[in-house]
Amino acid sequence: MLLADNRLPTGAHTQSAGLEPAVRGGMPVREVPDYLAVRLATVTLVEAGAAVVARAVAGRGHRDIGDSAHDLDAVEQAWRARTVGPALRETAALLGRGYLRLAGRLWPSSTVVAALGRVQRPSRAVVLGGIAALVGLDDAALIRLIGYDEVQTVCAAALKVEPGDPVQATSWALASQPLIERMVAPLVGLQDPDEIPSGGAPLLEQWSQQHAAATHRLFRA
Repeated sequence: MLLADNRLPTGAHTQSAGLEPAVRGGMPVREVPDYLAVRLATVTLVEAGAAVVARAVAGRGHRDIGDSAHDLDAVEQAWRARTVGPALRETAALLGRGYLRLAGRLWPSSTVVAALGRVQRPSRAVVLGGIAALVGLDDAALIRLIGYDEVQTVCAAALKVEPGDPVQATSWALASQPLIERMVAPLVGLQDPDEIPSGGAPLLEQWSQQHAAATHRLFRA
């Protein structure tokens, strides 16, 4: 699915994980490592926590599709309550739609995919959590996947926002590995929507809102 991401209508070629609005808001590209540290500790941490809980919910296979959908929707609502910015929520819903469409092509008879389809506009976190349960990814692998996807999206976008040395962008991604790993221990084993962490970055949310109203931009978000 990650290999297909760049080819999806909502894939990484349309997203910068908030980097473009940050740069438009005055942040120099050289501060990408600081930006990643803040994003991973706030927006990404909340999303990864929601994905872990969604994985736990989707993995309870003894219930019918309606019950699973109800519980996945509870995870979705908990994530939304912790993600204040409308632009961030809208971006996550668009990404979720793309991943859910792909999952439906890959596993058309899956009850997990059917349950996800009953959730109203599920976010990327909830969809990826459900898919992790479907394919057998454990919590730690799911958290690392979400963290790496976020970092790689930012680093790839940096080269388009302000062309520079690809080696530098790769070094930023490598240097972020300990920050991704730091998310793992606090999130592994989460089971309940109330356990999803809270953490926001008001300036990042402000930049995203401004970007949503921009008429000239390289990335949708």
